[in-house]
Amino acid sequence: QLQLVESGGGLVQPGDSLRLSCAASGFTLDGYIIGWFRQVPGKEREGVSCISTSGSTTFYSGSAKGRFTISRDNAKKTVYLQMNSLKPEDTAVYYCAARTSSGISLQTMCRTPGSWRSWGQGTQVTVSS
Repeated sequence: QLQLVESGGGLVQPGDSLRLSCAASGFTLDGYIIGWFRQVPGKEREGVSCISTSGSTTFYSGSAKGRFTISRDNAKKTVYLQMNSLKPEDTAVYYCAARTSSGISLQTMCRTPGSWRSWGQGTQVTVSS
């Protein structure tokens, strides 16, 4: 059974860094595209960053570009999201999700959270002074 578990969230101050981890079990990670999404109460879930099966292709939302870095270690069955220069508006529950390729671009997949079927339980990130 495909399972994803996020970790690494917490309470930090503006300008700090966090590294989120998404650990996979029950499946071979290298066959799946992985995405990081976030959601705040009352708003739709949004794509933050996605990475191809090999890690050779990545996508970042406008708010994440230049500050966040997604990476994956298929041998360790883990995907990471390094978040630097955090801002209060980054406060959200962060989720990782997995899906197989469907012939559409990574960007399109990342921008359509509703098309992903396998999700972790989420980890809270709070950026506040």
